[in-house]
Amino acid sequence: MKTTFTMKTLPAALGLLLALHGGQAGAMDVAQAYRQALANDPASLAADQALAAGREKAVQGDALLRPRVDLQASVTRMHHTSGDLAPPASLLMAESSSGTVSQTTVQMVQPLYDRGAVANRRKLREQSALAGTEFAAARQLLALRVGEAYFGVLVAEETVRVVQAELDAVRRQRERAQARFEVGQDRITDQQEAQARLDAVATREVSARALLALRRAQFLETTGTAPDGLAPLAPTFVPQPPAPAGLAEWQARGEIGSTVVLARQSEQAIASAELSRNRLAARPTLDLVASYGAKQQSGGLSPLVAADGERNGAIGLVLNVPLYAGGALDSRQREAVARLGQADWQLAAARRDVRLKVQEGYLAVTTGVSRIAAEEQALASARSALDATTRGRDVGTRTALDVLDAQQRLYAAELELVQGRADYLLGRLRLALAAGELDEDSLRALGPWLAR
Repeated sequence: MKTTFTMKTLPAALGLLLALHGGQAGAMDVAQAYRQALANDPASLAADQALAAGREKAVQGDALLRPRVDLQASVTRMHHTSGDLAPPASLLMAESSSGTVSQTTVQMVQPLYDRGAVANRRKLREQSALAGTEFAAARQLLALRVGEAYFGVLVAEETVRVVQAELDAVRRQRERAQARFEVGQDRITDQQEAQARLDAVATREVSARALLALRRAQFLETTGTAPDGLAPLAPTFVPQPPAPAGLAEWQARGEIGSTVVLARQSEQAIASAELSRNRLAARPTLDLVASYGAKQQSGGLSPLVAADGERNGAIGLVLNVPLYAGGALDSRQREAVARLGQADWQLAAARRDVRLKVQEGYLAVTTGVSRIAAEEQALASARSALDATTRGRDVGTRTALDVLDAQQRLYAAELELVQGRADYLLGRLRLALAAGELDEDSLRALGPWLAR
């Protein structure tokens, strides 16, 4: 087979671009990058603490209906003076004493009937469930951010390689045009056009390198690991449609499993519990109260002033009936009704948004399959066109500018294919996120499309 100029000057051709790192031992894939992010990403570590704090809400709710035991202790220094006036009036018979009085009391209160506390416990339990949902949402968003950072680096690296290859090809075309001009075979305009193309590609190289530096920094900040040795896209890339294939089924799964919907459902339950709590705030409460106390004194105080060695115990029921709170109870009920209505509409809006997000991810995957096939065909056509244009230039039927145009179309087709493959994989992640199913297994499932 004849080796053409194109094959010599396209070190960044797609097969080579996608296989440059193929077979590297220990290449990091998306799932491994996600595990690194779990230990290093500040947002993920903050979500861990938020979950730990949220779990305590359920403990606090259970405590509302459990006994409460208090210990009270006091120490008092007393000075007592007693006097008696007797004739003559100037004679004052007085006695004084001083001492220290200590008192200790243990009291236990057990709620027997408190419907408001029951509703408040339900509210706190729902807040704990909401913390779990928010934690799951944070993990899923982290998985997507890792995927975006990972494929962002891969696309930026391929962009730099393609631009470098284009720069080398245009530089050779410029040198060839200059050589042909010097011997009178080309016009000065061909040389000037080649120089202008070279300058434009050089500018694009600077931008591509800057973008690569930014993408690498984003990956490092997300995972805490430098993006060295990432597993590239596989040379043989066969996209698959989503499974199940129906959009309606994916939307149904999203309305059930999406963390956005689950969070809104928890907020609705919290608002309902808050409404119940405010409606029950005017109900009587009944508590069982038991106490035991001891009192003693030191010094010369009279037993009539301060008992010494006294012990007492008591048990009884305490009924509390709210009568009037200045209108605050009715106001809180009206506020709670409005909050519940707000939560209802927010839940409806969340379900609508999830259906749209699912459709967006579903279309990204389904159209990605046909998009990649079309871009592969476009790449093959661009390569054939470049070969034909190069041969035409060699025999004098095409110009150097025609070759430059054909090269530019080829490099653009290469980048379009790389970007299309990355968009397809990100579409799979976004579809899983919209359905509430994005996890480490979803990232691991991308393995067949990566070269290891």
